Amino acid sequence: MDKKEAFDRRYMRMAQIWSANSYCTRRKVGALVVKEKMIISDGYNGTPSGFENICEDENGLTKPYVLHAEANAITKIARSGNNSEGSTLYVTDAPCIECAKLIIQAGIKRVVYNREYRLTDGVELLRRAGIEVLLLGLPDDTSEI
Repeated sequence: MDKKEAFDRRYMRMAQIWSANSYCTRRKVGALVVKEKMIISDGYNGTPSGFENICEDENGLTKPYVLHAEANAITKIARSGNNSEGSTLYVTDAPCIECAKLIIQAGIKRVVYNREYRLTDGVELLRRAGIEVLLLGLPDDTSEI
């Protein structure tokens, strides 16, 4: 295993651990933005600040205002005054089309994700934009967290 792959695996494990912070029950997603081997932001899926920490409605469907982990990580960067130009996003699940648009606009140049999603349009858009995309596929060992 080369150094780049070793870093990818470590950061993905950290994103998996971070996903445990989510209050969502259907799917817990974590994300890290890394630039020059430093974590500059993190995020997990959940409701906006000030909302109740309940992601699903009474039918078990995700509420429409739940933020994705990628969106939370990217907006944290904007609030911090830092920038994500040329960074790598590690996210436990394949980005959706809306998050892919944010990733492109944030200047992120590489996306490493761990699980496929039934919709592939987000990953396809990232590739179309020239962003390096890598499916890592590590086992999900966050059940004990």
